[in-house]
Amino acid sequence: MNYPNGRRKRASTSNLAKKNSANQVVYSNRGMNLEEDIDHTNSYYVESNKAIIHKKPTPVQIVRVHYPKRSAAVITEGYFKQASTTDYNGIYRGKHIDFEAKETKSKTSFPLTNVHEHQVHHMERILQHDGICFIIIRFSTLDETYLLPTKDLLTYWQRHLNGGRKSIRYEEIIKHGYIIPFAYQARVDYLRIVDDLYF
Repeated sequence: MNYPNGRRKRASTSNLAKKNSANQVVYSNRGMNLEEDIDHTNSYYVESNKAIIHKKPTPVQIVRVHYPKRSAAVITEGYFKQASTTDYNGIYRGKHIDFEAKETKSKTSFPLTNVHEHQVHHMERILQHDGICFIIIRFSTLDETYLLPTKDLLTYWQRHLNGGRKSIRYEEIIKHGYIIPFAYQARVDYLRIVDDLYF
């Protein structure tokens, strides 16, 4: 694995207490999912004026609404207006940043069925315009989270299109990805990796 400081580092595969850089005990994100952790991290980035990155809203066409009371409306039918692109985007250090976030319970691979073709094309276009783009993958059973640059994702996507594996092996993600350690304030501190990769 290419860890930003040049050293190989693996996260613990247990949910036991871990120590952070200040030697304080922090507990793993038991019960939290990746999206909640990233939302919490992005809120911290905005509050500390480090970056402005938000989850993209999914455009929905509301068709039917039920009004059980005047003060409460319940949407009973709606449709996605268009295919969504990636989960998050924003600006960091003067550059556009765009990424997708996915979780898998598999311990051995990340299924490419979790990523859609239109998302891959969108990520390719971000790279063509010199933006920062990647995918964050969490192996929830192993309690490990990785940042995989889009250029590496595209390699495995092309292999899949050429009749190869329909997944990325865990070992391949370790080799080409960057582990994101769990932290207290920025639970998924991906900008630490972005700093070393893109700046």
